[in-house]
Amino acid sequence: MKRACVIGAGIGGLALAIRLQSSGIDTILVEARDKPGGCAYYWQREGFTFDAGPTAITDPVCLRELWALSGRDMADDVELMPVSPFCRFNWPDGTIFDYSNDEASLHREIARLSAEDLPGFAELLEYSAAVCQDGYVQLGQVPFLAPAAMLRAGPGLLKHQAWRSVYAIVSSFVRNEKLREALSFRTLLGGGNPMTASALHALTLNLEMEGRVWWARGGTNRLVAAMARHFERLGGALRLHDPVLRIHTLGDRATEIETASGWRERFDAVASNADLMHSYRDLLHDTRRGAEMARKLARKRFSPSLFIVHFGVEGSWPGIPHHTVLFGPRFKGLFEDIFGHGVLPQDFAICLNHPTVTDPTVAPPGKSTFQAMIPVAHLGKLPIDWEQVGPLIERRILDEVGRRLIPDIHDRIVTRFHYAPRDFALDLNAWQGSAFSLEPTLTQSVWFRPHNRDDKLRNFYLVGAGTHPGAGIPGVVGSAAATARLMLEELR
Repeated sequence: MKRACVIGAGIGGLALAIRLQSSGIDTILVEARDKPGGCAYYWQREGFTFDAGPTAITDPVCLRELWALSGRDMADDVELMPVSPFCRFNWPDGTIFDYSNDEASLHREIARLSAEDLPGFAELLEYSAAVCQDGYVQLGQVPFLAPAAMLRAGPGLLKHQAWRSVYAIVSSFVRNEKLREALSFRTLLGGGNPMTASALHALTLNLEMEGRVWWARGGTNRLVAAMARHFERLGGALRLHDPVLRIHTLGDRATEIETASGWRERFDAVASNADLMHSYRDLLHDTRRGAEMARKLARKRFSPSLFIVHFGVEGSWPGIPHHTVLFGPRFKGLFEDIFGHGVLPQDFAICLNHPTVTDPTVAPPGKSTFQAMIPVAHLGKLPIDWEQVGPLIERRILDEVGRRLIPDIHDRIVTRFHYAPRDFALDLNAWQGSAFSLEPTLTQSVWFRPHNRDDKLRNFYLVGAGTHPGAGIPGVVGSAAATARLMLEELR
């Protein structure tokens, strides 16, 4: 039996390991931290469950397929709960827009803002459906290893005006500025600037409308636990709390994995779900290929980081939806500060997650779990001392949530802590503390992104946010399908 090692038990690594093990490849999944999940880690404090992220699931079909490969049903291991509305957008002037896939309700919401934009919104959904079919269904699980693959995708990219930004393409369909902001903001949750990310990322509108938005009962951590359990049930081995130190090579092949505990094993193929720069600069540090790729990656544009405040409060809050975006006074200027200038803005766009309104099990009775998240520049652009600045930003975020939603928030807080760019760098080996790996611009997408199989190490593969198709649960699960296809072609 052929043997494979997957480094990193994030959702992408778990999905790849499940695919390999389901196909008869003896697979070991090695994780540095004490629990699987990667970016989808979690903490439990004083009876509250705090998910590191992601906060919702779109396109559950791609996940169910991982169980169907072995004739099983995902529903036996994890319960998905619908989230409605998908998100509430809240502006400083008091305007509120509830976004959902309930057609009648959504049309009323749009008409409240701008009735003249209803026809344009319908056309935007048609555009998003076409992009989703061509860019996600057709290409999302296909590896791009050669320029010829990019040429074949070229007509579709031209047809959908992929060179335009998400904000620009949304603006071509709707005129109301608040609608433009609401319908393009989702790009940020995949690490992209709505003003520069390729219009192809507008496909998320279709994913949400068709597949809805879901929550795993108990938190995203329960999805991770279910994936790990399913992998081990298939016969796979999960090795936790043992960081990989080195990928040994011989010629143009990866040969062995060596970990901090001294464990060392030989494999027929190796795949990394770890951070891109960490994979090449650190794990392949003594190889020419590692140094070459590290230099190339250092010249690329990486997504911003996040500053996240997790807090548990007294009381239940049925009037606060599962997802709320609290916009500040600026939109375009805010993203210019974060992505371009690398400064810490005075104003915020706060993504507030309140899972308790969907699933009370993530908090003690009579209490609520919250997560408030803001995008910030990564450490390469904003090299500040987050240990010193963090508590100040945490207070400002909680003050704003209190001012707009929970007036006595500071009196109600039971427990709280924050997670800053420095934590992404230390806990996840994320280059410059980036939360989403490479920024999803057109020139860093499809063939221009690091390939699912390395160009020179013939049995070294990539999976996860840094390779095609990109970040987010559908993206990393799609990357696992593309990478598994390549690995199985060689290993079978």
